[in-house]
Amino acid sequence: MKKDIIIPKVTDVEVAIVYEFNDIYNTNDWNVYIINNKNVDLEMVVIVSQGFSDTKTTSLLRKKIEKLPANSFAKVELIQPELFTLNNRFQVTFFEENRLFEKTFTFLENTITESTLELISALDKRGILAQ
Repeated sequence: MKKDIIIPKVTDVEVAIVYEFNDIYNTNDWNVYIINNKNVDLEMVVIVSQGFSDTKTTSLLRKKIEKLPANSFAKVELIQPELFTLNNRFQVTFFEENRLFEKTFTFLENTITESTLELISALDKRGILAQ
């Protein structure tokens, strides 16, 4: 029975943390984005995020995106720099052509810094892609 279960592999979907200027508050903020590099829309995207270490765990945050169009991206949430000392996990679940997909993306502790920023071409912004 177990051998009959097919778990599809997630490709062309990424999670990034971006350092960008906030025009409203005139500050530099860290924001989490989800990127859909597929040629098909993603439906009912659910993102569950949490920071954790051996001694600390943050609250779970949940975000739902009804539809993430093909070759697009969406801002998920603002992330506070104090959380960068923790591992930050983003569990992404979505439907693609009526099939359920799931993948966990992780930013390891102390890896999110201004010195590690790279250009993320899909966003045309500087940031870090999750593992």
